[in-house]
Amino acid sequence: MTSCAAFKRLVAAPECLTIEWQDGRTSEFASLWLRDNMCEDRDPHSGQRLVDITDLPEKPRIRSAAAAQGVVRIDWEEESQSACFELDWLAAHAFGGGERRPELAHRVWLGGAGLLATRDFAWVSLAEAREDPRARLTWLTRLLQDGLAFLSGVPAQETALLEAIPVVGRVLETNYGLTFEVRSVPQPENLAYSDLGLGLHTDNPYRDPVPGFQALHALTPSSEGGESLFADGFALAEHLRSTAPDAFAQLTSTAVPFHYHSGDADLYAERPLIQLSVRGEVTAVHYNNRSIAPVAAAARETAAFYAAYRRFAALLRDTQFQLATRLGAGTVVVFDNQRILHGRTAFSSARQPRHLRGCYLARDSVYSETALLRRRLAAAQIRA
Repeated sequence: MTSCAAFKRLVAAPECLTIEWQDGRTSEFASLWLRDNMCEDRDPHSGQRLVDITDLPEKPRIRSAAAAQGVVRIDWEEESQSACFELDWLAAHAFGGGERRPELAHRVWLGGAGLLATRDFAWVSLAEAREDPRARLTWLTRLLQDGLAFLSGVPAQETALLEAIPVVGRVLETNYGLTFEVRSVPQPENLAYSDLGLGLHTDNPYRDPVPGFQALHALTPSSEGGESLFADGFALAEHLRSTAPDAFAQLTSTAVPFHYHSGDADLYAERPLIQLSVRGEVTAVHYNNRSIAPVAAAARETAAFYAAYRRFAALLRDTQFQLATRLGAGTVVVFDNQRILHGRTAFSSARQPRHLRGCYLARDSVYSETALLRRRLAAAQIRA
């Protein structure tokens, strides 16, 4: 964030406030934006607005503005009240110039061929995460940036996952309950409960909302096979955008139906395989070929969709995008279920049954936990 000492010049015009910073940047703030963000119109305890946009002048005009002791004071034409903004706050919220929250700065990655290994991701022991808030914050920030992180030293006991997960966020209950088991059973209603390998996929795209994060706790690793596979869906999507823009456009604009039904649930949702923000940034990848329902498209449009779908699916088989690892007993892997695709190689449970326990986490809880921890640590540093 730019400090108030870096402020060089301030220019006030009726419809715009311009601030020139010592580093050469220039920030412009529209008068209506400033009027809407006045702290004087907010409740001092909650920080929430006390007025609606319709209560504000349509075209507020700045009469004068001056900066002193790190604060900009603005006087308005035709209004008796003034507005005060900290320069640091303006610098942080300037269009294109403010610092982005570290946890929102995604770092896409490739696997395979030694380009990336599990050691390159964030690791923290459960004991350290509980005892050292700075170590926990570093780990959470890396989880949100990379989409994947590892928690070690979690007892290989069935109750341990729910006891450990509060260091990450809040468990999201589904029709499976608070947790679910990943192990072989006779006549499984889900292929995850078999010995078969599973291609890269995201979980539960048929839910609304889709679970934000997933945690898998290795209780009993398999003795033969059963490697865990991961891939960065954002890297895959950006690769498709650069190499096959027509296919990328197809997968961002086609509503794909996903369906799951069992004895206790019947779930259905429609969403694109690649989801974009209003700025065109990839914000989610939803891919699960086992639960895609028939796509509703005219015959002439079907070929284009399936060509794009096939091209994206082929990328999932490319080892340059894959990270393969064997989870040791007591390890928990946590990953962004709307970004990181996961799978596994086939295994044999004849000698030693493979057993993982998993749970889903509410997306907002993980981001909130990270932001709150950062805020508390910053406040503690100021007090010190």
